[in-house]
Amino acid sequence: MRITIRTIGNNKCVVLPKPLLARAGLDDQRIAELSFENGAIVLRKSATSVRAGWAEAAHALASQGNEVLLMEELG
Repeated sequence: MRITIRTIGNNKCVVLPKPLLARAGLDDQRIAELSFENGAIVLRKSATSVRAGWAEAAHALASQGNEVLLMEELG
């Protein structure tokens, strides 16, 4: 498959067809792992969610009951 490399400002971009992303299991993902291997750009499904563990950590902090407001102007 050939795709066009486009210029946006100082960056380059490619548009990946949705069926291609679906075949790679990336069609419903917002984050992916990008690497450079043996002269190729490789895009992979991320092993973990960006916010993995955040909910559990927030519950653990809340259960301690000692939260303080760091920026009083926001309270």
